[in-house]
Amino acid sequence: MPAGRSPSPDTDPAPPDPTGSATSRRIRRVAMATFWSAIAMMVLAVTLSGGEDAASGGNGAPRAASAERHALGENESHAPARDRATSPDSRPVGKHLPRARPLRLLIPKVSVNAPFTDLAIGPAGRLEPPPADNTNLVGWYADGVSPGEPGTSIIAGHVDTATSAAVFANLGGLAKGDRFQVVRSDGRSASFEVDSVETFDKDNFPSDRVYADTPRAQVRLITCAGDYDRQVKDYTANLVVFAHLV
Repeated sequence: MPAGRSPSPDTDPAPPDPTGSATSRRIRRVAMATFWSAIAMMVLAVTLSGGEDAASGGNGAPRAASAERHALGENESHAPARDRATSPDSRPVGKHLPRARPLRLLIPKVSVNAPFTDLAIGPAGRLEPPPADNTNLVGWYADGVSPGEPGTSIIAGHVDTATSAAVFANLGGLAKGDRFQVVRSDGRSASFEVDSVETFDKDNFPSDRVYADTPRAQVRLITCAGDYDRQVKDYTANLVVFAHLV
């Protein structure tokens, strides 16, 4: 996506559930499982680096301009998540919080202090990226799990733009045991501990492992990584931080 072009969500996100009831969590989890199964044969993309190729007038540094494509093959259907949603195993496990909109992401170790914007699935079945013209902005999949709720919350950010480094430029500096916080609209601050920091080639992206539902409150921080491929105007890999609520 060229720098400065903002994504246009398909619809406004549903209002957060202020009750955080077990019934509403089950409904959302069933809905999410159905959603992932429905798009199992579609492409889920997260554009996490904006800007233009150096050949188009940039400063010579490689910049990504196209979507990051993670193909969900038939063998990567998220049907098991649906099974958990309708079984006793779907009940929340461990510490968790009710649903609330995230307001700010704080990762002191890598100098991140950024507000959130909502992300949605676009017409092509891809997760829209945060606007590329704001280098200090992260996005969360607003129709999915909020940070702190039982399940997997998705947070995405750019690694760079056509003009400068962006919010997740130093995300790879995190390590197991590091902690970060999400300030929420209910006045609480959800603290997460990093379980692992891993890089995956886009051709072998483990979609089920990254996006699948879980009875625990978990977060995935995602950005671009690897080399910049000038031919396809995209990075070759994704960096994913796996973390859980503490």
